[in-house]
Amino acid sequence: MDYPNPSHGLRSRVVGTEITVPLLDGSSAAYINFDNAASTPALATVRDGVDRFLDYYASVHRGTGFKSQLATWAYEQAREATLAFVGGHAETHTCIFGKNTTEAINKLARRLDLRPDDIVLTTEMEHHSDDLPFRAAARVVHVGVDAQGRLDEADFDAQLRQHGRSVRLVAVTGASNVTGLLNPIHELAAKAHAAGALFLADCAQLAPHRAVDIGELSDPGHLDFVAISAHKMYAPYGTGALVGRRDIFEAGEPDVRGGGTVEVVTVDSVAWAGPPDKDEAGSPNVVGAVALALAIRELSAIGMPAIARHEAELTAYALERLARMPGVRIFGDAEPQRASERLGVIPFCVDGVSHFLVAAILGYEFGIGVRSGCFCAHPYVLRLLGLDHAQAEAARAHILAGDRRDMPGMTRISFGMYNTLQEIDRFLDALSVVTTGKQRGRYTQNATTGEFRPDGWAPDFGAVFGSS
Repeated sequence: MDYPNPSHGLRSRVVGTEITVPLLDGSSAAYINFDNAASTPALATVRDGVDRFLDYYASVHRGTGFKSQLATWAYEQAREATLAFVGGHAETHTCIFGKNTTEAINKLARRLDLRPDDIVLTTEMEHHSDDLPFRAAARVVHVGVDAQGRLDEADFDAQLRQHGRSVRLVAVTGASNVTGLLNPIHELAAKAHAAGALFLADCAQLAPHRAVDIGELSDPGHLDFVAISAHKMYAPYGTGALVGRRDIFEAGEPDVRGGGTVEVVTVDSVAWAGPPDKDEAGSPNVVGAVALALAIRELSAIGMPAIARHEAELTAYALERLARMPGVRIFGDAEPQRASERLGVIPFCVDGVSHFLVAAILGYEFGIGVRSGCFCAHPYVLRLLGLDHAQAEAARAHILAGDRRDMPGMTRISFGMYNTLQEIDRFLDALSVVTTGKQRGRYTQNATTGEFRPDGWAPDFGAVFGSS
């Protein structure tokens, strides 16, 4: 299959793509960031827009000065932009800003007034942030996945039938941060609503790559709640958002209390404000909200379909060539022809080489940033690796004893809209060095963390900022 060389137009929009980093042999190389599923660099328009805004930064809400009024306007414009980006409407939805998707889902878990005997139906493929918050509030039931990591929709249907009206919420990721597999969230939402449950779509991984549409409340397939993180959307300034049904957030009391959440307070009474104010206690991250709005404007201008097409080219190219490489096992859907039906997230293992060591060699010797481990999705990764209960328990015992040297896991590459085919070629050349055991360095593993570091080499991080 012959793949065209994609335009580099998207690359010029992203900060830091031409930065060089030191390598183990004393040379340097342009850094390749293939860890976009964890976090993305900033867009240039986001960086520049934030720099301009900082000249006018001031306290928001109730300030009378020009800067305060401007900052308040910018903050509320960011809220409107975020609502629109996911298809929400101010009449029926609210947008609550917070730190990230993890905080957003924790807020939802506390605000839904869940009872210990209520059921939250989620899946084995979830990031821990779409699972653990609900364990503290209700009974969590996990829908299974198949050997390739796809959601078992028959099991999903069976679990809904079995638990019926006890299911208060269905929480499903829009796209896996491990395999890049997409879930049919609107179809699942329609089934959840038919069973009397609400539906949360964790869109942290989906939103930077595909359009998200929360839908009209009259649509059976609407999403009741959507959570996103700006740091995965080229705006790493510490903001995320929970967009959800206004009627849900109008009810109940805030989970975090303080300034900005009230209409009036006396020594013996409190009248809470309406949404979203009620759920944004304290001084908000105005700069982060402005950054998110700037990223949304840029992503919308580029067009999510254009981003999806470019990343599908990258994914197909990488999958086809990885499949030819001896000793490399790909997890998830490895078919290049279906690259457009998934995200550019590819987990793999190298036969006989620790995933920790693979990541270390790629980073120290080639300047390629990847991630290794279980990617905050331990049950999913163990399922994909095919570990049985006894093997999983043995691994757990070693980890709890402070020994991660043989911790199960994978190495993961993940693409952003600015990555190129040339970068994939460099990665494949580097990976061939790993698979053939021809790395330059001698590495020592830290038993506590599992990570490998090259003997006798330590970069001077302080020098980067002139502080060494």
